Amino acid sequence: MTDQQPLLIVDDDATFARVLARAMSSRGFEVLTAANADEARALARRHHPRYCVLDLKLGDENGLRLIPELRSLVPDMRVLLLTGYASIATAVEAIKRGAHDYLAKPVDADAVLRALLEGDAPTGDDELADAPEAPLALRRLEWEHIQRVLTECDGNISETARRLGMHRRTLQRKLSKHPVRERPEQE
Repeated sequence: MTDQQPLLIVDDDATFARVLARAMSSRGFEVLTAANADEARALARRHHPRYCVLDLKLGDENGLRLIPELRSLVPDMRVLLLTGYASIATAVEAIKRGAHDYLAKPVDADAVLRALLEGDAPTGDDELADAPEAPLALRRLEWEHIQRVLTECDGNISETARRLGMHRRTLQRKLSKHPVRERPEQE
């Protein structure tokens, strides 16, 4: 990058934010960090950052809700949503709310850089054409469905359990597990 573009990193994990800020700074960004939604809004108003790396979970706050607010403050901001619990439902919701991309943690600075700059340069690649055609495993589909319903219920566990027709404790147990991993393709 030739001229420094402001990058807003919004993450309540101070260590992660500091490490990512240092890495992105060395890649040519002028980095601003915020630990919560209020700080993020204030920095967006003041600095009009071109890029934003936003964590899904910000303490008690939800990064998904912050996306449209940031985009209304800085309409041309490219938002990259990060989460430790990736799901197709959350990714779709993030894109609907105005995020440009979505990555699962752990993530390295080069992946963040690629995701942020991907839309700035025209490419002929269509990544959807490379999507696997194998069906998802049943447990993965269940996990995706739970995440979608949880997002629709704004994170309300009781309402999600009611809509899914399962006991609240059963839902909490399923949510406490890490996402079901896809099996690597066998060639």
